[in-house]
Amino acid sequence: MFLLTEDDIIIADPENEYGPLVERFGEKGKVIDISPNSANYINPMDINLDYSDDENPVTLKSDFILSLCDLIIGGKEGLSPIEKTIIDRCTRLVYREYLQDPRPEKMPVLGDLYGLLREQGEPEAQNIATALEIYVNGSLNVFNHRSNIQMDKHRVLCFQLKSLGKALKEIGLLIMQDAVWNRVTANRSKHRTTWFYIDEFHLLLKGQTGSFSVEIWKRFRKWGGIPSGLTQNVKDLLSSREIENIFENSDFIYMLNQAQGDRQILARQLGISPHQLSYVTHSGPGEGLLFFGNVIIPFVDHFPKDTALYKIMTTRPDEVAEGGV
Repeated sequence: MFLLTEDDIIIADPENEYGPLVERFGEKGKVIDISPNSANYINPMDINLDYSDDENPVTLKSDFILSLCDLIIGGKEGLSPIEKTIIDRCTRLVYREYLQDPRPEKMPVLGDLYGLLREQGEPEAQNIATALEIYVNGSLNVFNHRSNIQMDKHRVLCFQLKSLGKALKEIGLLIMQDAVWNRVTANRSKHRTTWFYIDEFHLLLKGQTGSFSVEIWKRFRKWGGIPSGLTQNVKDLLSSREIENIFENSDFIYMLNQAQGDRQILARQLGISPHQLSYVTHSGPGEGLLFFGNVIIPFVDHFPKDTALYKIMTTRPDEVAEGGV
């Protein structure tokens, strides 16, 4: 199995379902397990000089660090204005030395941000640092290392995140999304397209972290990236007007059978007629609707079960237990 283009493909795999498929690409593919016990590391502080359209790449990076801290610290109310100011200040300080001399050994890690927070005088800074401590010096410090994954060595990457557990999975998805953004910005200068598939996409759209996901979703398209989100939780996807912008910035929608509540939401959002809605009502596997621009097309795609490709792609428990059909 091989790729016929120069494009890169990256998969966010929260449930470890895509590994067998990616392994079939041989040397072109790489399955990367991210877990507390793994030796694979992604540094959430990674940045490159092309990270943003702005002259100062730290501006966009600060948005990511704010989203990360909000996920860790913010709770239902999110970060306070004072907390946001402190985090933004420390983010700009932590990159000062690296941007003056951008060598890999000078790339900051989460522990450097933690150290700067401890040096600030506000009590809020100490609260933020204390909340980060478990991710720096504690049992969840998997993201307090410099990156050791050579993403540019492989054309197809699959990041497996299931072993991160509940406490780290959402954080891992957000950090991995930022790592992919770094790859997209590097690929743009090479005129190379980056296809990014995010399974369980609704996990990225909870709370304030959805803002960063929406912003990155829009930027991907401008920078030669093609993002695709896969989810069964349509209500989560359309829980806010801001996240609805993802629909407005998506040219292609592939819709399978939907629950009644989700069908009504999608009918209003996408202008689906009652007749068209019938194609996603009690429909069978491989049956649904395709949306491309302003065109809506019913489809039936019964994938042959007697193929090697089906056997390595199926996630049905009975078929997986039997080693495929």
